[in-house]
Amino acid sequence: MKTETKNRIRVIGRILFVIYILLLVYFLFFAEIYGRNSFADQDYRYNLIPFREVRRFWIYRSQVGHLAAFLNLAGNVIGFWPFGFFLPVMHRRMRSFWLVTLLGFAFSLGVETVQLIWKVGCFDVDDMILNTLGALSGYWIFLLCDKIRRHRYGEEV
Repeated sequence: MKTETKNRIRVIGRILFVIYILLLVYFLFFAEIYGRNSFADQDYRYNLIPFREVRRFWIYRSQVGHLAAFLNLAGNVIGFWPFGFFLPVMHRRMRSFWLVTLLGFAFSLGVETVQLIWKVGCFDVDDMILNTLGALSGYWIFLLCDKIRRHRYGEEV
């Protein structure tokens, strides 16, 4: 693939990454559909026990609704796919499993901390685990797409 084409892809990746971050911030902190209004009166909510909420959503999936359980569990993973996918697209130095893992976890920790401070949602260690898994899944999707691209165009690693 030509260098010019790769540079265009990186620019498009950066634009899409910014759009993704803006949408993520909106849905996590401001979307009224998720009850993100009038949080000044709310108490601090948090879960520091790993897999407590995952287990709760799984056990009570019939009571909370299968869609709610899916959105909570899979949504946290799927919501971070773009994070893990676009980082290596944007920067060649971001093609490290450990770096994507660390950045996915750090970003998730930042989001959860802001949720705790602003009393928006709940600081949840399970969300951090699922978000980090989502970033890693996005990275694996990138690796798969990159392998397919290299095979198609006959490029070496």
